[in-house]
Amino acid sequence: MKIKIPYKPRKWATALHNAVTRWIVLIIHRRGGKTTAAFNHLQRDALRYANTRYAYIAPKYTQAKRIVWGMAKYYSRNIPGVEYNEGELLIKYANGSEIMIVGATNPDSLRGIALWGCFLDEYPQMSPVIFTEIITKCLADHKGYCIFGGTPKGKGHFYKIYKTSVQNPDRYTLVMRNIDETLAIEAGETVDNLRESLEEDKRLVKDGLMTEDEFMQEWYNSFEAAVKGAVYLKELALARKENRICGGLYDATLPVYTVWDLGVSKSDAMAVGFFQVVGKEPRLIDYLETIQEGLPGTIKKVKDKPYIYSKHFAPHDIRNREVSTGKTRLETASKLGIDFEVVPKISLEDGIDLGRAFFNRIYFDKDKAELFLDLIGSYHYEQNEKHGILSKVPVHDFTSHAADMFRYAAVIEDEMIVEKLAMPPQTHNTETDDEYVGQDEYDDSDDETPGGKHPMLRGVDIGSM
Repeated sequence: MKIKIPYKPRKWATALHNAVTRWIVLIIHRRGGKTTAAFNHLQRDALRYANTRYAYIAPKYTQAKRIVWGMAKYYSRNIPGVEYNEGELLIKYANGSEIMIVGATNPDSLRGIALWGCFLDEYPQMSPVIFTEIITKCLADHKGYCIFGGTPKGKGHFYKIYKTSVQNPDRYTLVMRNIDETLAIEAGETVDNLRESLEEDKRLVKDGLMTEDEFMQEWYNSFEAAVKGAVYLKELALARKENRICGGLYDATLPVYTVWDLGVSKSDAMAVGFFQVVGKEPRLIDYLETIQEGLPGTIKKVKDKPYIYSKHFAPHDIRNREVSTGKTRLETASKLGIDFEVVPKISLEDGIDLGRAFFNRIYFDKDKAELFLDLIGSYHYEQNEKHGILSKVPVHDFTSHAADMFRYAAVIEDEMIVEKLAMPPQTHNTETDDEYVGQDEYDDSDDETPGGKHPMLRGVDIGSM
């Protein structure tokens, strides 16, 4: 049976639909049609392979509902037996397959499920931990694929996956298209509108209402533009100029201090910075970010590191009592082997000022603190598009955990006292750590999901799925 889908792919989309690699990177100019193409790619496979599951993931649930849900129903409306769950944003097909539409801010919605494929839309706007700690596990059982899509936003984690795709064409499919390439080979009303919009933006640049960097980022996929309103823009640039981002910073004769951001809810990430002080030189030698691990899982990962610890610092909310247990996280951590000292509470603005001063002295490990540098470079104030002014408070998003941790470290910098270790450090022996009680792990070893491993896709028949 042939099903006619009202989807006419752009010419660049053929490379996407023919991809046979597990990892696919879409870097398409603004309004280039990547979301439409990626959803239809997931839907094609849901119809081809019975009893399979796919996910469209936006940075936020509200974005997913506003941008994709209506479009998803439009492109699936001709399919016999299709069902829509409005409450869960779930599309079910007659062959037993389904597509979930979720936001990256609620990773619990993906816990324990198996996926045959997914699309991370606007990947620069979500934490890379979503992919490394959650999505890879969802895809593991069936060797599913992941599509990373977006428009460049500085040289963060999206830039890194772009560079990786260039260097590993056997494992990654890179589909990259700028506006000139679209205008040269595409036709139709939408393309005509894009041509007019491009010329209007050129005039806005001339008028001083749009920067050249913004223009090149949105239309020509430039990674060179700094994140608009970046809080630590000058400080990060100075650290690079002064070669304070380098390797081999860990000194085994010195103790390590940890500074934590705990997150508010279970779905929030936890951030841990690992610091040393050599002479008068502070160093960020390592960085850890976890999601869905909770305090017990994160403490275990910290204790598994090959460091000898001196002090651990956490924000004041570690004293808050949890409804489920009636205990504070300070008490819970103590039972798990870490006694925290509480960071004094100061205003966000004063903390950022201390953070900037701290930033101008500290050294960063270029490898172990790479994720932190990606996140702190994207931590930003929101710009009012109408008035062109920045908000007084930085945007609270996936970059905030790293930024809050760093702010706390700036507050307690004087507490990180230089002291030599009496004995050389030894790797923590997890076998003797009988106080640790981990969270229940999901075990689906007996869960034989129908459909088997996702086959590598070869060929495409978009017009008649």
